[in-house]
Amino acid sequence: MKQLSVSFAVLCAVATSQAFAADELQQRAQGLFKPVPAKAPVLKGNPASPVKVELGKMLYFEPRLSASHLISCNTCHNVGLGGGDLQATSTGHGWQKGPRNAPTVLNSVFNTAQFWDGRAKDLAEQAKGPVQASVEMNNTPDQVVTTLNSIPDYVALFKKAFPGEKDPVTFDNMAKAIEVFEATLITPDSPFDQYLKGKKKALDGKQTAGLKLFLDKGCVACHGGLNLGGTGYFPFGVVEKPAENILPLGDKGRFAVTNTAKDEYVFRAPSLRNVAITYPYFHSGVVWSLKEAVAVMGSAQFGIKLSDDETEAIAAFLGSLTGKQPKVVYPIMPASTDATPRPRL
Repeated sequence: MKQLSVSFAVLCAVATSQAFAADELQQRAQGLFKPVPAKAPVLKGNPASPVKVELGKMLYFEPRLSASHLISCNTCHNVGLGGGDLQATSTGHGWQKGPRNAPTVLNSVFNTAQFWDGRAKDLAEQAKGPVQASVEMNNTPDQVVTTLNSIPDYVALFKKAFPGEKDPVTFDNMAKAIEVFEATLITPDSPFDQYLKGKKKALDGKQTAGLKLFLDKGCVACHGGLNLGGTGYFPFGVVEKPAENILPLGDKGRFAVTNTAKDEYVFRAPSLRNVAITYPYFHSGVVWSLKEAVAVMGSAQFGIKLSDDETEAIAAFLGSLTGKQPKVVYPIMPASTDATPRPRL
């Protein structure tokens, strides 16, 4: 009887210790991360309105912003595919291949800056880039404005979205409208968000083990905060340079923006929100397995070889970051007119 009492006491002590460890892990996570909010944030200098959001949605799906009338924002940042395009690098005008993997648009409003090298300060500035890039949409601001002005329904929508402006159909306003729509593309209520809000059982055992490894190994140093990344710039290959196909020598990252030697092969840490469905990985887009991406980061950033169990656990945790995907009704765009410029292929 005495032996049974001792065994029971040991079991109770173990259970108490495990419960304390679980509480401590959850508290650590709550101090380092924040759940994705249910509503879009307010944008400084670009207030949203229902009509502006609707206009932005139409423009986001509008292929006539491209010279070919074939490519829209959604082509490379497909809201039905996790906000990306499932390509190593995107295919643009004339079947040209872009130099980098298309980052997801989902939750991108929470990033410090846009693009892998952070060259756009916000989503409005980012929206202007692909429209003008010869390898992407291959258009010009003047041609975009001419196209939009040739379609009376767009002219009317711009007047409603930007009231009081004498000439609301501008390239800047196009970008602002797209920005307010993109700000609505957020993915709240992932299992990890539920965990952060206090629901311990939102993560299973393997995901919890992966979270602990994510914190203990140091991944959180670059991938913390609300978006688990997207807010800082870090060198890729701190300890060990990845294979050249993963880190191409010709792409020096943020160096092209700052022209500063210390920024060679420095990139904005991507958000890990929805990372399980936004493959392939890295700016080169050559790694298709999340487990492989985790292993590469272990060796490149920390100089450690993660075991199969460790990579599986971390990948399982990363799977808990997939939130509710935005439901977007595909818009019906207004018809072109005789004044609308013809497509240039």
